[in-house]
Amino acid sequence: MTLPEGPSTLAFLQIYQWSTRPANFLDSNKHYGDIFSANFPGGIPNIFISSPEAIEEIFCAPPGTFDSGGHYEILKPLVGENSSMLLDGKPYQRQRKLLMPPFHGERIRVYGNLICQQTEQVMQQWQTGVPFNVTKSVKKITLEMILRAVFGLNEEENLNQVRVKLQGILDFSLSPFFPLYLLVPFFQKDLGAWSVWGRFLRLRNEIDQILFAEIVHRRKEPQSERSDILSLLMAACDEEGNCLSKEELRDEMMTIFMAGQHTVEVAVIWALYWIHKTPRVLKRLQSELSTSIDLTDINTISQLSYLNATCQEVLRFYPPILTAAGRIVKAPFKMMGYEFPVGSFLFPSIYSAHHRSQVYSEPEEFRPERFLERQYSAYEYLPFGGGNRRCIGYAFAQYQMKIVLASILSRYQLELVDNRPVFPVRSGPGLGPSRDIWMKLVDKDTRGKLSTEKINVNV
Repeated sequence: MTLPEGPSTLAFLQIYQWSTRPANFLDSNKHYGDIFSANFPGGIPNIFISSPEAIEEIFCAPPGTFDSGGHYEILKPLVGENSSMLLDGKPYQRQRKLLMPPFHGERIRVYGNLICQQTEQVMQQWQTGVPFNVTKSVKKITLEMILRAVFGLNEEENLNQVRVKLQGILDFSLSPFFPLYLLVPFFQKDLGAWSVWGRFLRLRNEIDQILFAEIVHRRKEPQSERSDILSLLMAACDEEGNCLSKEELRDEMMTIFMAGQHTVEVAVIWALYWIHKTPRVLKRLQSELSTSIDLTDINTISQLSYLNATCQEVLRFYPPILTAAGRIVKAPFKMMGYEFPVGSFLFPSIYSAHHRSQVYSEPEEFRPERFLERQYSAYEYLPFGGGNRRCIGYAFAQYQMKIVLASILSRYQLELVDNRPVFPVRSGPGLGPSRDIWMKLVDKDTRGKLSTEKINVNV
């Protein structure tokens, strides 16, 4: 059997580069074309694909052709064994059906005012002429959104406890070498509280205790008016009347946190960087946002065509996830002139697909206008994956991103204060800046004061 060509460097070196500088890894293998094989430890074929036609074939393959849950098995220490990420077949379909409603349509509108409020609280800390750390500011906004809108925590004691511990486990997962702990089981040894894995396990257990106690409390004293995502999931039942168990709820909440919070955070940071790095983009956005608007209204947000195009370009340039969910071949699968054996891992490469010059003219240029000039297919532009494994929270993530950006850009004139080069490095499932981004407030612009409709919502 002949597999696609690929780099011949040592397996450990390849997995190290993929774990730390994945954009470099993918770019350095462009010369292999639309498909190449990576030599990762374990001897299993790992195939990266960027052809839109091949990606469509993978996403539209008949049920039973692939599994995906096994690809995420390495994330079990982070998200738990009941996470929908690790499931396949009917269990996956059941869980996905229960998870979908809170993240779409009018359900997410109730969070608009909360997003505006959290963004405003952070913006008020900025002082004219004084440099501030954009990375930390955006992290505060997105973390508070998760705590209040997703976990529904309001009591200060619980809020503070969970804030510190969730940030701690996020810092663990985003450290440059933590992916190696997940990829190489040999490193997963509890050598006491002083060891990396030992500290991680203790922190995870502390979070579990808080979450389980919160779930038990809410079941004893249910409040029907609550609209946070945890409460909505607790009330959801399948066709047979079965609700999610406390273990399933815990694992899904950790999945939402790990997959959602950092994704939005990095997207907003990249957006602020590229918008202020490209003056013509900033000018056009400010013009579009110069009139009073209701940012909590989904329809209003969707009509801001250049804001939408800018967000799309940010997600194209450095996508929040590098590859769509890996597909594990269950039966011999033929594609692009190759036959892949059972057990092969197929990775639709989002980053590579988004940087194809055949699809995107001058792909290394930040140019939102491209999304006003044409519409791309779901196999050419796929920032949140595709098929039956498309990220459940994609609409909510984009909604948050647009509101935060519009809130800032319509009220404040900012500029970058550090011209050192910034390049993409591994940051969770996607690409983050190689260093913190610093800006300063030049002026407060009162022309476009936001109209934030007050919404009665208990989150």
